[in-house]
Amino acid sequence: MFRLVIFVAACVALAAARRSPNADYVEDLMKSPEGSRFSDNINEDALLDVVIHNVVTSDGYILELHRIPHGRGDTPGDRPAVLLVHGLLSSSADYLIMGPGNALGYLLADAGYDVWLGNARGNYYSRQHISLNPDSILNKDFWRFSWDQIGLYDLPAFIDYILKINGQDKLHYIGHSQGGTSFLVLNSLRPEYNEKFISFQGLAPASFFDNNENTMFNTLANYESILETTAFALNAQEIFGSQDFITRHCVEGSIFNNFCQSALSGLFNREYYNSTMLPVILGHTPAGAAIRQVAHYGQVIRSNSFRRYNYNALTNLREYGSLTPPEYNLSLVTAPAYLHYGLADRQVDYRDLLKLANILPNVVKVNQAERETFNHFDFLWAMDVKEVMYDDIVASMRHAELNL
Repeated sequence: MFRLVIFVAACVALAAARRSPNADYVEDLMKSPEGSRFSDNINEDALLDVVIHNVVTSDGYILELHRIPHGRGDTPGDRPAVLLVHGLLSSSADYLIMGPGNALGYLLADAGYDVWLGNARGNYYSRQHISLNPDSILNKDFWRFSWDQIGLYDLPAFIDYILKINGQDKLHYIGHSQGGTSFLVLNSLRPEYNEKFISFQGLAPASFFDNNENTMFNTLANYESILETTAFALNAQEIFGSQDFITRHCVEGSIFNNFCQSALSGLFNREYYNSTMLPVILGHTPAGAAIRQVAHYGQVIRSNSFRRYNYNALTNLREYGSLTPPEYNLSLVTAPAYLHYGLADRQVDYRDLLKLANILPNVVKVNQAERETFNHFDFLWAMDVKEVMYDDIVASMRHAELNL
C-alpha cells in the first residue's frame, strides 16, 4: 500500500496541498457499482495532491514545481538534482502516482537524487499569471502559447531556481514526450543552457513525425490552421483542462468519445497494467493544456519539419524575421543525450526517434525497451516499467556522472 501523502511529508512546503484535478470524478466513481472493486487506499490516493514551490517565468507565468529532497531513510545533504518534465495533457503526478518503489520520482529519490518535478504553463497546477486570468472570456492571452514558450521560458525558470536552491551548477533532465520536445526547444534557442545539464534522458521525446501512423494525430493535423481560431471562438482555448473532462466529454454522443475509448483501451486493457490503479490515474490525468500546443504538433506533422510555431506571414516576420517559421537548430543541442524508446509507441514512432538520434550531435546512448510491446504510456504506468526502463535510466544517469 502506498500513500501520496508520503510526498507531502518529504517535501519542503512553500504552499498548502490541494486536491487532484479530477477528484470529483473519482468520488463519483467510488459511489457507483464499478467503484466497489477498488480498495479504499487506492481511492484515497487518487484524491491526494502535493505541496508546491512557486516559480515565476520571465513572461509572468506562475508555475508549480514539486520536490522530493531525499529518499526514504536518508537525511538532507548534497546530492545531484534531477528535473522531471511531463508530456502533453499531463502533470508532475505522472512521475508519482504509481507510488514508492514503482514511480520514477520516488525511485530516483531512493537512488540518491534531489528530485524536482515541473508543471508546464497551462496544466492544472500552473494556471496562474501575474496579470492574466486563465478563466477570462474577454481576454484569452493567457492561452496564447505552445511548447515553444514552455521550452523558451518555463524550463529556464525551473532550472535556474533548482540550481540556486540545490547549490550545484548542473542537473539531470528527464522529459517524457512533450517534456523532451521542450528540452530540444530550450537548447536550440538558448544553447548556453546545454552547460547546465549532466544528462538529457529523453523518454520518447517528440520531435519528428515522418513515420507517424496515428489516425487521430493525422486527422487533427489537417485542421491545424484553423484549430486555435475555432477553439478560441468557442471559448475552448484550454483543452482537457481543470474542468472534469472525463465526465463532461467521455460520454456517448460526444465528439471526443472515440478519443476517450481509444485512449483508455490503449492504457488499461493490457496485461501490463494494474486495473486497480485506474482511479488514481484518472484522478490526475488529463491535466490540461493550451490548444496551441496541439496545433503546433499538427504543424510539425503537416510541414514534415520540426520548426517554430507558424502564426501568419506578417507575425512570423515580426517574431522570427522571416515569412515562414524557422526550424529548430538541433545541432546546437549539445548536452549528453540518452534516448529511450519502445517499439510499440504509436505517439512517437521509434523510426522518428532514431532520426532525432542521428541529428543530435552528442547522443551517448539509444536505449530500446526489451519488451517489444512497450508503448508511449508504459513509460509511466506499466507494472514492469522499473525493470524494463527505469533501471536503464538510472544506469544512464550514473554513466553521465562518471563522464563529467
